[in-house]
Amino acid sequence: MSSLPQLPLAGLKVLEMGSLIAGPFAAKTLGDFGAEVIKIEPPGVGDPLRSWRTAEGVTSVWWHVQARHKKSVAIDLRKPEGQDLVRRLALEADVVIENFRPGTLEQWGLDYDTLSAKNPQLIMLRISGYGQTGPMRDLAGFGVVAEAMGGFRYITGVPGEAPVRPGISIGDSLSALHGVIGVLLALYHRVKNGGRGQMIDVALYESVFNMMEGAVPEYDRNGVIREPAGSAIQGIAPTNAYPTSDGLYVLIAGNGDGIFRRLMSAIGRDDLGNDPALARNPGRVTHMDRIDQAIAAWTAARSLNDCLALLGQAGVPAGKVYTVKDIVEDEHYQARGMLQDITLDDGSRLKVPGVVPKLSATPGRLEGGGPALGEHTESVLAGLGLDESQLAQLKEKGVI
Repeated sequence: MSSLPQLPLAGLKVLEMGSLIAGPFAAKTLGDFGAEVIKIEPPGVGDPLRSWRTAEGVTSVWWHVQARHKKSVAIDLRKPEGQDLVRRLALEADVVIENFRPGTLEQWGLDYDTLSAKNPQLIMLRISGYGQTGPMRDLAGFGVVAEAMGGFRYITGVPGEAPVRPGISIGDSLSALHGVIGVLLALYHRVKNGGRGQMIDVALYESVFNMMEGAVPEYDRNGVIREPAGSAIQGIAPTNAYPTSDGLYVLIAGNGDGIFRRLMSAIGRDDLGNDPALARNPGRVTHMDRIDQAIAAWTAARSLNDCLALLGQAGVPAGKVYTVKDIVEDEHYQARGMLQDITLDDGSRLKVPGVVPKLSATPGRLEGGGPALGEHTESVLAGLGLDESQLAQLKEKGVI
C-alpha cells in the first residue's frame, strides 16, 4: 500500500475520545488516509467494541477494522490527572473527536471552549444522539433510536408489520461519515481563514434524517406520508426483488423510461413496454402491481444466473442479494481491492474491508489491525515530557 508521505492527511493529529461506533468510525476513516489517531480508552476494559460479537476473553475481529491505524492510550478520564493529560494532548492535536452524552466533556473541562482557548486551531467533532442543543440534548441516544426518529425505521419492512431493523449500525455509520465531511470542511476553512478551528455538532438522528430524500416536501406539498413498501420503494416503478426458480431473488431496477422498455422487451412483454400509459414513472406507479406480476412470472421460470445473464444482455440493472460469503468470493470485490488480508500481532491472518473512497494520487493505507489496550500509553505520554517516575506514579494511582 501507499507510504505515509503519499497520504492526503499525513501530518494531521487526531485525538479520539469515545467508544463503540460513531466517533471511532470517523477517526478510523481519517486514519485510513494518513492521520495519526491517538485513541483514549479507559484502563482495564477499553472500548466495549473490543468484546462485541465475540466469545468472552477474545478480542473482536470487528475491533481490527474499527481501530486500525490507531494508537491506544489508556487514561481514566474520570480522574483530574487523566483530564489534565488529555488537555495536554489536545494542545498538540488538530482534531478532537468525541461521542459522549452532551455535557460530559464540560464536566471534565475538556469541552471545545476550554480546549480551543489554548489551541485556537483545534477542530472538535462532537457526535451525540440529539445534538449539543435542543430540548432532547441530555437524553441518551443510540443509533437504533436515531434511525427511528430520523424517519428511516418507519419506511423499512413490510406494510402492516413491525418496522425492520437493518443488520448493521447504519445510524452510527452515517453519523460518522457526516462527521468526517464536517472535519474536512473545517480543515479547508482553517486553511482559508487564518487558521482558526471550529466545533462540529453531528446528531445521530439528523444524519439519518438527511438521507430521507423528498419525504418532507412530499408531505408538505401533498400531505403524502411515505410508507413501508417491502422490497420495493414507494413512488418508483418497477424496482423490486423478484423470486427465481432456484429459490433465490433477483433485484431488478427498471424504473428509467428507456430501461423499462428494454426490460419489458427482455421478458417478452412488449405490450407493456409500448403501452403509452406506462411510458413514464407516474403511470407505472399507478400500475405497479400489474408490472411486478409480469416481471415475477418471468423470473420465477428461470434461475438467478439465467435472469442476470439475460438482463445484462438487455442493459437492465440487476443483481443478486449478496451474503458476506458471496462478497468474499466475488471477483469484482477482489479486483477493486475491497478485500485485504492483514497480519495480526499473533501472526494470524485476517481478511478485512479495503479503504473507501479511492483516490488516484493519494490513496489510503491498510497496515494491520487494532492496537492492544494501552499499547501506546507510555510512548505517547513520553512525548509530552513525562519521565519514567511520573508514568509509574500515574500507574499507581490508576490514572493510566
